[in-house]
Amino acid sequence: MPDHEIFELGDVVLQSGLTLRQAKLAYKTYGKLASSRDNVIVMPTFYGGQHTDTEPMMRAGRALDPARYFIVVPNMFGNGLSSSPSNAPPPFDRAAFPDVTLYDNVVCQHRLITEHLGIDRILLVVGYSMGAQQAYQWGALYSDMVRAIAPLCGSARTSPHNHLFLEGVKAALLADGAFGWYQTPPIKGLLAFSRVYAGWLLSQDFFREGEYRKMGFASVEDTVRFFEGYFRQRDANDLLAMIWSWQHADISANPQHKGDLAAALGAIRARAIVMPSTTDLYFRVRDNELEVAQMPNAELRPIPSIWGHVAAFGVNPPDDEFIDAALRELLAG
Repeated sequence: MPDHEIFELGDVVLQSGLTLRQAKLAYKTYGKLASSRDNVIVMPTFYGGQHTDTEPMMRAGRALDPARYFIVVPNMFGNGLSSSPSNAPPPFDRAAFPDVTLYDNVVCQHRLITEHLGIDRILLVVGYSMGAQQAYQWGALYSDMVRAIAPLCGSARTSPHNHLFLEGVKAALLADGAFGWYQTPPIKGLLAFSRVYAGWLLSQDFFREGEYRKMGFASVEDTVRFFEGYFRQRDANDLLAMIWSWQHADISANPQHKGDLAAALGAIRARAIVMPSTTDLYFRVRDNELEVAQMPNAELRPIPSIWGHVAAFGVNPPDDEFIDAALRELLAG
């Protein structure tokens, strides 16, 4: 039996002008909604992740404690649970799946929260990586209902260098001749993708200091094999669809802000603590520094970690404690 619920969105017209037919938003809630309906946290998923992958961030005793808060985790389009190339009905499946932006995602998540769950106030939107990009988007679009946001290792707009990195992992997938309308998974492409991705996911210092041993890995190769196994569980067309969403992430690319990033950042009136990792190779501290300077109620608080992009993934206790201190501050208001 599935451990999540489905919100039937109907036919959704996307920013691309195409229609996502019979759109479905998979989600899971943790904890209990207070009678005052004011203990809500929204945590969108990240690249390649599903709601179960966010659970290390919300354990008992952590800042995001389901014993205190009602935590809603909407699954991003393309992640294999919400509408995705791997589960869409023909003729919109596999390589024909339409391009979906993070704006499209957040607008549909807003429908889930308001129409389906009947919630009009959100204490905090927190997200890691692409989840952080969605947290920025929530703040820019729905500042009237979001009290605070916490983007972890993510940006308001994908930088040119980040876009280029994604071209590399995308090329590894597409190089497999089986890609596209495959009947069996393009394993060679997935393995190549995983090796490129692993080299950027963790920092140079992480590998130099042998920090992978703290994750239970015996060597660099052992670490890479783990990520090969992780991504082999995902559908290649799904991974490609989410890459497109990541590459085109821009909180100003919508009818409300018309491409004006400064205006979109200025619209985030919610209290914000933006937390990049000091050694992240995807989302650089400098990018967040420029963004925070244009946000009216924001603070830049870099995570002092050698764990690269994984610093906010919920697997390194010192990083978890640093993040939790900021989240408790936001939740205390």
